[in-house]
Amino acid sequence: MNQENLEEILGNIDISGEAPVLEPDRQYYFMKKARMLVKEKSEDLGRPLTFCVNTFGCQMNARDSEKLVGVLENIGYVEKQDEDADFVIFNTCTVRENANHRVYGRLGQLHAKKKKNPHMMIALCGCMMQEAHVVEKLKKSYSFVNLIFGTHNIYKFSELIVSALTSDRMVIDIWKDTDKIVEDLPAERKYSFKSGVNIMFGCNNFCSYCIVPYVRGRERSRSPRDIIREIEQLVADGVVEVMLLGQNVNSYGKNLEEPMTFAQLLQEIEKIEGLRRIRFMTSHPKDLSDELIQVMKNSGKICRHLHLPLQSGSSRILKLMNRRYDKKQYLTLVEKIRSAVPDISLTTDIIVGFPGETEEDFLETMDVVEKVRYDSAFTFIYSKRTGTPAAVMEDQISEEAVKDRFDRLLKRVQEIGREMSSRDTGTVQEVLVEEQNEHDKSLMTGRLSNNILVHFPGDASLIGSLVKVQLDECRGFYYMGTKVG
Repeated sequence: MNQENLEEILGNIDISGEAPVLEPDRQYYFMKKARMLVKEKSEDLGRPLTFCVNTFGCQMNARDSEKLVGVLENIGYVEKQDEDADFVIFNTCTVRENANHRVYGRLGQLHAKKKKNPHMMIALCGCMMQEAHVVEKLKKSYSFVNLIFGTHNIYKFSELIVSALTSDRMVIDIWKDTDKIVEDLPAERKYSFKSGVNIMFGCNNFCSYCIVPYVRGRERSRSPRDIIREIEQLVADGVVEVMLLGQNVNSYGKNLEEPMTFAQLLQEIEKIEGLRRIRFMTSHPKDLSDELIQVMKNSGKICRHLHLPLQSGSSRILKLMNRRYDKKQYLTLVEKIRSAVPDISLTTDIIVGFPGETEEDFLETMDVVEKVRYDSAFTFIYSKRTGTPAAVMEDQISEEAVKDRFDRLLKRVQEIGREMSSRDTGTVQEVLVEEQNEHDKSLMTGRLSNNILVHFPGDASLIGSLVKVQLDECRGFYYMGTKVG
């Protein structure tokens, strides 16, 4: 939705009566009400109210934060980059337990700021808030927090702000689950030329190490009509690249009244005029179909990059992880993908030290790394995640053994990654220019279709455009290049 349409909607809303029951009209009502409250407080202070949104975690959280920012800016707050703001929001992640401890530490620092600024508001949202013991701890030890909400009702942000602004108590609104998807609410993009687009929410996989299904809920897909409409609006607003987001995009469409596969959705998105690039993540190997591989092969817009999480190369460990594929199936899938799309860049996630992992299991993982030859890999040391089946498994691996394996894996992954990244040296490739290089203002930074970074001489007028660049020199995991033409 563009700003002009939103202003027209808000202009027709009467906030003197009862709030509408149906969404999104209900949120527009509270958005207008919040505007009035923010304006009154700004006039009392003699300056605009400021906000700061800090995002922890994945692309899904980053996209959620864009929605939070969109609401805050539309009700009259002005963004500030540091936490000396009137409204500080932490959009939290809980995939790893130490992420929770980071948030508690940051809250302690905010408490001191709030004592100096009594009208300051603090809100917590995101995955961490879906854990009951977290909310209990916040109520008991962090009573200065104004607002707590979870992942399922982020669309209610305007309504919750009004509650927080008009209450002297902590406002808590946590839903255990939902089947609701609310469309047509504002979002403020970080980049004008590219955007994330949620195509589904939740996860049904229940990998034994993962908390996500418990905090993000069951899978629910947006209708293809709404997805297409959103992307068309983004393209009309200058977007040339979209990243389709879901915990497992390959299972898109299974719960729709008229089922549609992810491959079919991609074909429809590809028809959108003006859209130049399509990315997506994350792909679960168990659901990656031959149909999707063929669509990628024949596409002129789908980027030549696929993130395909392995987690472990040991079939025995994969079974304990509840991944529902084995080593042979994974390697066969990679072979199919590489056969259809020879220039594809493959990246992955790998966990080291899962409960029960032996040296033989670890060497199976190393074998997959050697055979697949990933461009890069996110490597993680397994850490217990309370609330997951793996956390109570016997035979937790010693810290010494895990560190040794992790160091060996990381060294080899980086060696292979440097070799794979250099394969396009000397060629001319299309680059989407994203920003001015933060270390050298004479250079621009952009991405190849395969997601590798390129730095080349240029000026800020190129940001958001697709340009041809000769890749002169590979320096590990990025290129130095020269603009052509």
